[in-house]
Amino acid sequence: MIETVTNLDALRARVGEWKRAGLRIGFVPTMGNLHAGHHSLVKLAREHADCIVASVFVNPTQFGPDEDFARYPRTPEADAAGLEASGCDVLWLPSVDTMYPYGAAQAVHLRVPGVTDTLEGAHRPGHFDGVTTVVARLFNQVQPDVAVFGRKDYQQLAVIRYMVRDLAFPLEIVAAETKREADGLAMSSRNQYLSAEERPVAAQIHRTLLAMRDGIVSGESRAAVERNAASHLRDAGFDVDYAVVRTPELVEPEGASPIGPRVALIAARLGKTRLIDNLEFEAGTAQRA
Repeated sequence: MIETVTNLDALRARVGEWKRAGLRIGFVPTMGNLHAGHHSLVKLAREHADCIVASVFVNPTQFGPDEDFARYPRTPEADAAGLEASGCDVLWLPSVDTMYPYGAAQAVHLRVPGVTDTLEGAHRPGHFDGVTTVVARLFNQVQPDVAVFGRKDYQQLAVIRYMVRDLAFPLEIVAAETKREADGLAMSSRNQYLSAEERPVAAQIHRTLLAMRDGIVSGESRAAVERNAASHLRDAGFDVDYAVVRTPELVEPEGASPIGPRVALIAARLGKTRLIDNLEFEAGTAQRA
């Protein structure tokens, strides 16, 4: 049976028992409303650790003033059942007061420079400051040996890796592949906001990413690929924040050569729902969907 813990002292006592027994601790941080993609993170963590903690905390500091913090779905009972089925040992369910004892407005904040200033950071100012602030606290609370994050939030993964290295957190970051629906749509808690009419249209994001990859691989210019991607998405009904090709470090590739690792990234709104996705590929080599 999964153990649900809401008290920090109790969490540290359980983790302390595991550490004294020489067990390796895996951690999966989430905001709840879990789906198969989250469950796959727990299963991957189990491959790298003996005991698994997953947290469910809807973090107020990473939502902007016009974003969906209030309506973000809270489903703790279903989350606990799904985590238990996927092999999680402890559900860490902290309150806002536990996470921010002086209140969110008076909390110590962390900021990762550079990588947070572009793409999601440019369109959601302060978002990554909230992410790093809460993840650093969770790392301090759980004291994991390994933490698993999904590749769907590509920029978030880069930000966390930067923070871990810069602050010398003694843990390993493992990246999990994006879990997708049958039509390619990346699994996300926000997918449930899509209407019945919007849901099949949403799969155009993944198809557009594949087209961006194929365009770069076939020798099209990056500018043309990005322009065509944004145009296609707008024609399908999206309001596009960005559709770009970057290096794995999230900077614009230098020069005209298409050779090397690349990532196509999209953020677009369909109706009231904002969706993000990405696709990593190797430019200059043949690809398959």
